[in-house]
Amino acid sequence: MGKRIISQRRGRGSPTYRANSHRYLTDAKYSAKDKKDVSEGVVVAVDNDPGRNAPVALIKFKNNDKRYMIASEGILVGKDIQVGAGSKRDLGNVLPVGDIPEGTPVFNIEIRPGDGGKIVRSSGMSAIVSSHSGGKTVVKLPSKTFKSFNSMCRATIGVVAGGERKIKPFGKASNKSFNRKARGKLYPITSKTAMNAVDHKFGGDNKGVPTTSSRNAPPGAKVGSIAARRTGKKR
Repeated sequence: MGKRIISQRRGRGSPTYRANSHRYLTDAKYSAKDKKDVSEGVVVAVDNDPGRNAPVALIKFKNNDKRYMIASEGILVGKDIQVGAGSKRDLGNVLPVGDIPEGTPVFNIEIRPGDGGKIVRSSGMSAIVSSHSGGKTVVKLPSKTFKSFNSMCRATIGVVAGGERKIKPFGKASNKSFNRKARGKLYPITSKTAMNAVDHKFGGDNKGVPTTSSRNAPPGAKVGSIAARRTGKKR
């Protein structure tokens, strides 16, 4: 009798495959308080968040409220930050995309007004404001696609910090292991054809096993190309 494959073990929900989200620092969302009035604050710290690959900036506002925001490239401790409609069009400030001039790089954009920011949040990412028309703003995303947003959706001016993160190599396997474990990812990943026959359908010395599986295959055998009409390149 074979063993359960990794996807079956993962589905059980054991701590081995569960992300340590209780160690994450913040969700780095916009506050609902800043929709209309301008809130002024200052950057008091730039911290690392294990749950993301971009640094986060701690902003202390004049009402003594403290909130984390995704840091923009070039931001420094002591820099003044404004959040809300009517804010200055300056690096790191947050305001509706409808108030941001065309050609300006932005990040952490709301899909719906008030959702706190959903897209363009990874290190080094930015989108470009393309045009404004009739309460809608068209933005060019990092994928080169154009997407229309409600002009009241908020965004941060600038580029997400940490853009050169991938230039530095991990150097050794332990660094890569700690990086993946922080997000609940399995590392290292063993090739299925390198496994034993009891561990996976593709394992063992017999390499002639088809990569297709029936739609009604039992769990553990339902791997590869499931119910495929055809495989390989079209010729």
